[in-house]
Amino acid sequence: MIKINFLTLKDIELEGKKVLVRADFNVSIKNGMVEDDTRLKATIPTINFLLEKNCKIILMSHLGRPKDLLKEGKSFEEIKKELTLRPVAEDLSEILGIDVVFAENSISLDSVDINMPEGDIVLLENIQFNKGETKNDDEYAKKLASIADVYINDGFAQSHREYASFCAITKFLPSCAGFLVEKEAKELGKLLNPERPFIAIVAGAKADKIGALKALANKADKILIGGVLANTFLKAKGIDIGASKFDEETFNAAKGLIELAGRKLVLPADFVAADKFSNSANTQVVGADEIPKEWISMDIGPETIQNYKNELKDAKTVFWAGPLGVSEMEKFSAGTKEIGEFLGSLNCSKIVGGGDTGAAINSFDLADKMTYVSTGGGASLEFIEKEGRLPALVALEEACKKAKE
Repeated sequence: MIKINFLTLKDIELEGKKVLVRADFNVSIKNGMVEDDTRLKATIPTINFLLEKNCKIILMSHLGRPKDLLKEGKSFEEIKKELTLRPVAEDLSEILGIDVVFAENSISLDSVDINMPEGDIVLLENIQFNKGETKNDDEYAKKLASIADVYINDGFAQSHREYASFCAITKFLPSCAGFLVEKEAKELGKLLNPERPFIAIVAGAKADKIGALKALANKADKILIGGVLANTFLKAKGIDIGASKFDEETFNAAKGLIELAGRKLVLPADFVAADKFSNSANTQVVGADEIPKEWISMDIGPETIQNYKNELKDAKTVFWAGPLGVSEMEKFSAGTKEIGEFLGSLNCSKIVGGGDTGAAINSFDLADKMTYVSTGGGASLEFIEKEGRLPALVALEEACKKAKE
């Protein structure tokens, strides 16, 4: 298990202090409302603990990617309207039953307003509105640090980013991990020295899994593949995948991984294929090498579901990252749901990477059947890849060393 080399909330003097808490409130917002408040609720234990210590709490987070919208030619005012954290402040106020004051003009392109409004809990505007955030800029971090006495990282899902609010800021304030980050490191740390057999399920659509797969090729006893990743591996093996989506970026790496992982790598035997990317599509179950020319694979098929259950049944540790099909469409959710339900019935350690997998697990009401559901998708994968040494955790470790000198 990873040795936790950072200070926690119990290690630091907090009574009556102004604390700056980096949370991860990067959530989907529709019509001015937060769609899923799982990430908001994840940081409530830290907030409540700080309230008991009579702290003034200043929360900060990003939302979306303002920098990309600037590149697209949108004005700062347009971006502010689109990616404001105001709905998060409103939702948090409801969850806590306490007014969360929104500091609307706190963050702009080139400055930080250090005059904080009154209130026990304040939420800063989207910290990526300032270009210094993604540059891990010391001057920006120093400005943020000037509004508080202590810094707390409780935003695990972004802790693999080398950003000012995670890394540079620890140079300027006494720094520790919040309860969420402490728990994430502890639970995911179990995967670094797992009880065996250790089975990994790696799927989904994103191309950020190759590094973790290389680490898992050495660590896991079996790796079950699904989603777009499965298409990429099958194509790399020379199998015709019809019109199915695959990831060109990882195509060559997939060839190397097939060699590296050998028989540990388990690919789908069949798929539910569709004639279009739609819940109303015509479908058929086909062998992995029999996808019709204009059709796309949308879910793992019944033979694959059974194969994967057979691989999982004797596992002592399971790590799951990525839905096995287009699980947000009911017609193509069976693979993810059935494997999730089967996993829920097993008496073993079941750790789920966050992001889309966590959302799928929640939508099927399976979260309470899992040992732990991480809040971080990419962060949990990178945690495995880097043996727990994510940039933000390394920054906390450096701050801990400094505090003990």
